[in-house]
Amino acid sequence: MLDVDPTTLALEFGGSAVIGGVLGFATKQVAKLVAIIIGTQLMAFRYLESQEILIVDWNRLSAGLVETQERADEIHWLESMLSMLSVGAGFTSGFLIGFHRG
Repeated sequence: MLDVDPTTLALEFGGSAVIGGVLGFATKQVAKLVAIIIGTQLMAFRYLESQEILIVDWNRLSAGLVETQERADEIHWLESMLSMLSVGAGFTSGFLIGFHRG
């Protein structure tokens, strides 16, 4: 027989939801900042290339993105999420709420 304490499960779920919410909010803010930095950098590259100051190999630059996507497809995250269901569900829901509100 399983000895499951509902209070412990609720505390794990609630605590991980709060932590997930804070991290989701922070992640969205950081993602906005990174997007601005990368966009500015790409605009600078494009400008310097148009002035013939710099030569950018755009095919080689985008090849790294394709390789990263291929590696991400190999990770089996579902198995690890099922092993920590109460913490994972709380964290995920809090993260999504925080990310949405951020």
